[in-house]
Amino acid sequence: MFADVRWIALILLLLVPAGALAQQSPADRARAAMDMLRAASAQLAEAETARDRVRALTETIQAFEDGLSALRSGLRQAAIREAQLSAQLQARDAEIATLLAALQRIGAQDSPVALLHPGGPTGTARSGMLLAEMTPALNARASGLRRDLEDLQVLRALQGDAAVQLTSGLTEVQAARTALSHAIAERTPLPKRFIQDPVREAILLASAETLESFADGLSQVVTQQTPPPPSELAGVKGDLPLPVQGVVLRRAGVADAAGITRPGVILATRPQAIVTSPTPATIRYAGPLLNLGQVVILEPQAGVLFILAGLDVVYATAGEVIDGGAPLGLMGDSGAENRRELSTDGDDTGALRSETLYIEVRYKNTPEDPGLWFETDKNG
Repeated sequence: MFADVRWIALILLLLVPAGALAQQSPADRARAAMDMLRAASAQLAEAETARDRVRALTETIQAFEDGLSALRSGLRQAAIREAQLSAQLQARDAEIATLLAALQRIGAQDSPVALLHPGGPTGTARSGMLLAEMTPALNARASGLRRDLEDLQVLRALQGDAAVQLTSGLTEVQAARTALSHAIAERTPLPKRFIQDPVREAILLASAETLESFADGLSQVVTQQTPPPPSELAGVKGDLPLPVQGVVLRRAGVADAAGITRPGVILATRPQAIVTSPTPATIRYAGPLLNLGQVVILEPQAGVLFILAGLDVVYATAGEVIDGGAPLGLMGDSGAENRRELSTDGDDTGALRSETLYIEVRYKNTPEDPGLWFETDKNG
């Protein structure tokens, strides 16, 4: 009987609850992301009949990007939680085997023998207390195991449903991008502040060796310019949203692997992410420039230029006056062949952000840290 008491003591030690894991409810997070995608799907249907289809489709694409990003992150958290639960259940195999062995050992004894203890009445009372304490502990651990198994089943089923929703969302966001391109081609021409001289522009493009020299010569290619409209940009400096959903890859003045420093910031974005204007502005330039890919230069107020470089598709035209949130273009998709669209990597990892957008701010043709203008600490 004394050996049985030692088995019971060992079981009680094994039943001490382990440290609680930080619960971020990955299942709820994934469900909320799927709801976001369903809402975006409904928004896409409504955008087709909206009076301002360009704005409606732009907001729809942003809604899809938010939903897809949240769903990938939720799936990643669900996969991590599933792995944790599986590891915990596997680690408890030895504990469960020990528990069963002890129960079999106790159950094999006749009742009179099991209730007696070599130490007399005191030992018998102590062993009885141990048995009494073991029962609620066993029930609690059994309930915990049951919850873990149920959570594991829910997470596995949820990941299957979310993968289907993710595939559907990717298809729909691509349809929204296509619809946006058609809507922009069919829209009424936007008001213009100036007309650009194509000859002077060609000369400037051919002669410019740096982004700085090109930005400095922009005023030379403009004809019939009207004064810029009043701007309230000074009131929102530092609070401007980033023009694209992404994470800051390199801040202003930080050297890259080659030791080169730039006055602007580099954002890592997902393929085909939509780029929008962070504020009402005049488009000073839109098109290819040097080796920077497609470039859009915005003038939100006199003397201030926002330079966005690295786009693949540009919707804007030089001279147009646009509203805040207006679509400027799309990022590229350089890794389409090797990229796994259904990856569950979360946004916080930066995985699958294969495209980069360079943002530079110039005030009176002098570079300023974009971090002073944009909310660069809020990664999308």
